Amino acid sequence: MNVSVVGATGYSGMELIRLLANHPSFTVSGVYSSSTAGSRLDAENKQLHGLTQLVLKEYNADEIADTSDLVFLALPSGIAKDLVPELYEKNVKIIDLSGDLRLKEHGEYEQWYKKPAAKAEYVQEAVYGLSEWNRPNIGKAKLLANPGCYPTATLLALAPLAEQGLIESSDVIVDAKSGISGAGKKSSNATHYAHANENLSIYKVHKHQHIPEIEQQLRHWNSSFEPIMFSTHLVPMTRGIMATIHAKVKKGVTSKEILDAFVQKYEKEPFVRLRGENDFPSTKEVYGTNFCDIGFRIDERTDRVTLVSVIDNLVKGAAGQAVHNANIMMGLKETEGLQLVPVFP
Repeated sequence: MNVSVVGATGYSGMELIRLLANHPSFTVSGVYSSSTAGSRLDAENKQLHGLTQLVLKEYNADEIADTSDLVFLALPSGIAKDLVPELYEKNVKIIDLSGDLRLKEHGEYEQWYKKPAAKAEYVQEAVYGLSEWNRPNIGKAKLLANPGCYPTATLLALAPLAEQGLIESSDVIVDAKSGISGAGKKSSNATHYAHANENLSIYKVHKHQHIPEIEQQLRHWNSSFEPIMFSTHLVPMTRGIMATIHAKVKKGVTSKEILDAFVQKYEKEPFVRLRGENDFPSTKEVYGTNFCDIGFRIDERTDRVTLVSVIDNLVKGAAGQAVHNANIMMGLKETEGLQLVPVFP
């Protein structure tokens, strides 16, 4: 099957190229970038030297529809929404890696992203692509909203407990940290080497655009869920997210019930590795892979559970989850192209 990548020179786009290069069922038929059109992909990205003959092109919906079964939109939020309507009408399946199609409630996108929203009919049509939790709908999807990186790490840890009502819905705190690649390829003061190196900084306090996405999904599993406390930090490493989550457990809930909830949901999931009680993962242990590793421990003194969830923000948090969803959408084996061993150390 042929696929195209729009926004191929950004970090998520390049990660898609890396994963798709070894995919047994997908062939990259076109790569598109408005800023570097006309250049060979390996000239712009030296890590691909000699590995591809693809030439970057200006975006062309007709060409994509004629040459592709599926297109990945690896574009910044605010841009992808303008390309979706034309592609959708041309009968090509779409996976959008931006946040443009994730928020269903009217007005939330404008409030949190500070940009005009996509047309409502496409937002409502888009299937939320948290692979392990929405598989039946993903399999039927023509238009898919790939989850954000922070929501992926956070929701995979919270979902089994929220769905089974094991935690209090009014008292959830998420303390999340990300490597610098999560901020995208364009440099800023915060990501400048001299500012980020040997430094730890908090950002977008109570204003991060992933907050409503997380809350939307929690309410989907448990309608009683109230707003969460969510904070994000930038750490001086290239890849990785660690979400440390604190939640009040319901009275009488035991460690075994927590463990059973995780095992029941994830025992047969290929990309969620349950570490169990008092065995906490680190970001290096999922580096370069589509794994999400989760550990937990209940503090009986405070009746709180601490969950630790780690992912590679560019793989499970972006391109890897997109390929996983593409496999589901196209009826392929879900692990195709994603059976990667973590890079360590």
